[in-house]
Amino acid sequence: MSDKQGSAPPVMVIGLGRFGSSVARSLQRMGHEVLGIDQDMENVQSLSEELTHVVQADASNPVALRKLGAGDMAHAVVGIGSDIEASVLTVVALLDAGCKDIWAKAVNANHGRILERVGANHIIYPEAEMGERVAHMVTGKMIDFIEFDDGFAIVKTRTPRMLAGKTLAETDVRKTHGITIVGVKRPREPFIQALPETVVYMSDILIVSGPTDAVEGFAKLS
Repeated sequence: MSDKQGSAPPVMVIGLGRFGSSVARSLQRMGHEVLGIDQDMENVQSLSEELTHVVQADASNPVALRKLGAGDMAHAVVGIGSDIEASVLTVVALLDAGCKDIWAKAVNANHGRILERVGANHIIYPEAEMGERVAHMVTGKMIDFIEFDDGFAIVKTRTPRMLAGKTLAETDVRKTHGITIVGVKRPREPFIQALPETVVYMSDILIVSGPTDAVEGFAKLS
């Protein structure tokens, strides 16, 4: 799988049940190349026309993961939940294959502690509807993401370089990007309400609201 300069980085999603398939579809929609892996051929076939690549494989085998290019992936998401042993072995196999950023689903706190100890970088405890939110966080453009039923979203994201050092009035983000900056978080300071005279800096974290497509586009600028 390629990762051309300026393009969205490739992501491997292992375990294509309800959670994994939701994450995979969301990543695909966001423009990422997605390699989906599952041992169940039925799950593989159900996503074969939706994802960039889908294969049937034993993801707990590091040799198989190396052949599939796990070491070249920007991120990997382990969506296996019901089989804790397979989940843990898959995280270990990803590490052995050279994957540097691993997100793993845990079904309970004990499972999560084990995954963390064997080397998973991020532990997630999702309900099925969390797939969309996790997909946005995995790629690093959003620190947090909440979408409402009416196509409206609130995100926590970093300040785009082109806005740094300007007041919100000068940036006119409502007109140029269709979003509203409602809050600003500075290092070691509490969140403050964003006002027209508020100056934003590269170190700031922004709370942004607006239509889902608009806030996604704005977050990509960071």
